[in-house]
Amino acid sequence: MDPQTALFQRHRQRLFGLAYRMLGTPADAEDVLHDAWLRWHIQDKDALDDAEAWLVTVTTRLALDRLRRAKTEREHYTGPWLPEPLVGEDAHALADAPDAALERDQTLSLSFLTLLERLSPDERAAFLLHEVFDYSHAAAAGILGIAEDACRQRVHRAKARLREGRPRFLVDTAAQRRLLQRFMAAMEQPSLEALRALFAEDALHVADGGGRARATLRPLHGADRLARLYLQIAQNQRAHAPRYALVTLNGAPALLTWADGVLTTATWLECDGERIVAMHALRNPAKLARLLAAVAGPASVH
Repeated sequence: MDPQTALFQRHRQRLFGLAYRMLGTPADAEDVLHDAWLRWHIQDKDALDDAEAWLVTVTTRLALDRLRRAKTEREHYTGPWLPEPLVGEDAHALADAPDAALERDQTLSLSFLTLLERLSPDERAAFLLHEVFDYSHAAAAGILGIAEDACRQRVHRAKARLREGRPRFLVDTAAQRRLLQRFMAAMEQPSLEALRALFAEDALHVADGGGRARATLRPLHGADRLARLYLQIAQNQRAHAPRYALVTLNGAPALLTWADGVLTTATWLECDGERIVAMHALRNPAKLARLLAAVAGPASVH
């Protein structure tokens, strides 16, 4: 490996982690890294004082431009938009990264990536650089090409927006896994009472079908509505040989559902330790494609 390729590869995991948190889809993050590599390839290396700073700056600005375009596209998306999970080599690379303690924490979870959608692209970039990647306000401002006060204001606004939507309870993955197991059992032998007992009174359901799979077009609220919804889903699935598998996606438990041998849903939740407070169901076939490409069936998912 030539020296310039080796240097890029040395920082690739960090750059990918930044781009993925910015965009919420691995494919878009990979595209950003490809563009960053092309610019790095033609850059005069002798003119650089800090190669890592240059790479982070280019990656951030490319991701910011792409996110601005994506925000416009997502305004016309059919129903709610949910992030796409990391699987395969991308997930393992981040887990093995030098700053793995950061990569494994909640800032990489699908719930947190969903929460980041509340932010404007500029707020998201400033927040991630300062709060997740530990750049000072001055350094983050330099990366973004703005004044330090402007960067500080963006971070402040971002933190305020995230506090409004942050889950009320922080629960370990063991509790999330237990509730997913209970949910899976209730779907296999469905009853309104069993499903109703799983949900907090003000529980939230969000589904992403993208207009390509059956899904609720708006978030649903309330234990009764969610119990009736999932009872109907369970009854409709009976004729399609449903299979379930508990897996780990982005460091947190998730449930995959197959119908007639086809992966139809990836579900993750937020809970208070005893009941589910939010359910997220990814049903868009295009977003499930990476999972389909990475696994041959439930037993091979990790």
